[in-house]
Amino acid sequence: MPRRGLVQRRHREPDSRLNSPVASRFINCLMERGKKSLAEKIFYRALDQVAQKVSKEPVEVFQRAIKNCTPLLEVKPRRVGGATYQVPIEVKIDRGVALATRWIIASARKRAGKPMIDRLAAELSEAYNNTGPSVKKREDTHKMAEANKAFAHYRW
Repeated sequence: MPRRGLVQRRHREPDSRLNSPVASRFINCLMERGKKSLAEKIFYRALDQVAQKVSKEPVEVFQRAIKNCTPLLEVKPRRVGGATYQVPIEVKIDRGVALATRWIIASARKRAGKPMIDRLAAELSEAYNNTGPSVKKREDTHKMAEANKAFAHYRW
């Protein structure tokens, strides 16, 4: 934290097609080696595939997929008297969306075979339907927080 006051958050530009800052962040996370146009192409085509499959609007599909993967609680290690405890804390909205984005992209990259458009479409489809590895990651995070609920008083 800086000594001269709070740092103002930067304004995020929304993406061109969905007009959503979250989609813009997703594309930036998907991008590799500065190839943003390729990342946009992969994202929009994958979103179109999923939207056709479930016959909904692409914006609705994307928002629900992100919402289904966003964690509400996580654990952070706190060192107290020589012991390290996993202390459950609430996740801020921005961090939750960032984690969901990372988990969806990582799970899509781990899938074998097919091109990235198909892998991302499958991952978004599973996240939309509340199944798949990225949703399982959220549930595991919640289970870990629930298991360490006894150490919640170490939060500060």
